[in-house]
Amino acid sequence: MRERARSAADKAQRSEDLLGAAESLALELGGVRFVTVAAVTERAGLHRTGVRRYYASKEELLLELAERGWGHWRDAIGTRLAGQARLRPADVADVLAETIASLPVFCDLLAHVPMDLEGDVDIERARRYKTNAFMVHDEIIDMLESASTMSASQLESMIAATLPLAGGFWQVSHPTPTLAKLYEQVPSWGHVALDFEPRLRLLLRAVAVGLVETLPASNADRGSRPTRSRPSRGR
Repeated sequence: MRERARSAADKAQRSEDLLGAAESLALELGGVRFVTVAAVTERAGLHRTGVRRYYASKEELLLELAERGWGHWRDAIGTRLAGQARLRPADVADVLAETIASLPVFCDLLAHVPMDLEGDVDIERARRYKTNAFMVHDEIIDMLESASTMSASQLESMIAATLPLAGGFWQVSHPTPTLAKLYEQVPSWGHVALDFEPRLRLLLRAVAVGLVETLPASNADRGSRPTRSRPSRGR
């Protein structure tokens, strides 16, 4: 076991080590639902009680991982949009599908955040998560609006659709051992678990094209925008 961290830099590194351990375990085990505090601390080289110095609970640790995921998604979108302009709605859907699918643990966490993680931490931690997620959400909208033909209100709806679709489809495409065995016995049921990104891309394209028809750009989109309404799913 490693010695107790003394300096601020050491403590920050231990926190990063715990997050890295949780993420790697989620990838190896097939989802965050299989991650335990004991496994995380062992992977990070800490005593089991040591995690409490950094995170009050497993839920707080995973919520921190989800918060980091928002930043990673924003950065992936920024990289994907580099040099792009006047993207069509279907192109925007492809950007969202490709970038979020590249972050499997974030996709997994999007289903868990509204179900239990936000509600199982103290109010100030929940407030910090919401504040930071909303901030990144708005940055993503701004980037997409600058690089595409879609309006801010249309893009808000695109994000609102992307979050639950990515979170839900990820769960279906990563079944528990029981369901995996069942799908082996009944292959016709298991095909839905094999096409996470293609299915996500297809439906987001349909949403994007439909939004252009059903949600025309408003005057607010063309000029100064009011404070955005923010869907709660996954945030």
